[in-house]
Amino acid sequence: MSSLTLQFARLSIAPRNLLRTSSKLLPPACNNFHTSDALNSKWNQGHHGPQKWLQYNKVVHPPQAPDEEPRKGYVCHMRCNIKYSPDKMWYIASFVRGMTVDEAVKQLSFVLKKGATHVKEVILEAQEMAVRNHNVEYKSNLWIAESNVGKGRYFRGIRRHARGRQGKVEYKHCHYFVRLEEGEPPKNYYLPVPQTPDQQLEKWFQQMRNRKITSSL
Repeated sequence: MSSLTLQFARLSIAPRNLLRTSSKLLPPACNNFHTSDALNSKWNQGHHGPQKWLQYNKVVHPPQAPDEEPRKGYVCHMRCNIKYSPDKMWYIASFVRGMTVDEAVKQLSFVLKKGATHVKEVILEAQEMAVRNHNVEYKSNLWIAESNVGKGRYFRGIRRHARGRQGKVEYKHCHYFVRLEEGEPPKNYYLPVPQTPDQQLEKWFQQMRNRKITSSL
């Protein structure tokens, strides 16, 4: 009889020992709930997780015309399976979006959240990649064009309560994606570009022309 069959036999005889022996039945990649480095080293060896984001660094663009505006350099970077809730990481990712790299690193140094440390490290790694692999001359001449979060590995466990009861506990992980672009950040990243009075008047005229009278021809 195998060791796994013996464990199931013990569980059927002594159900109170379920919490003590259930961790032995999990695969090795699922045992380390609280150590994200161990999870990344074991889980990502099998190429589990998003891989498409890094393929943007290998895109070869066609040559540009002499009168065309020069294309800005960029670099994409990410970190998989961070032991942090994606809902909490979203606020940090939105906070640094549209900032320069130096300003984002400075602001994240004063954010007392666990996810801010991961975001800061990923931004610094992307900055180093841009200078080393993507021919960016000045590392300070970069700004955060995209900063997004994705849902990673999701584990469910049980927690002991009084009187023999059990509670559900969730272990959430997230993926963080960042894209640095060369140049100066726009002044209005979230807000639209303000319109001139002539543009506002033309927009109003267009809305009036597009009106439709009901029950008409």
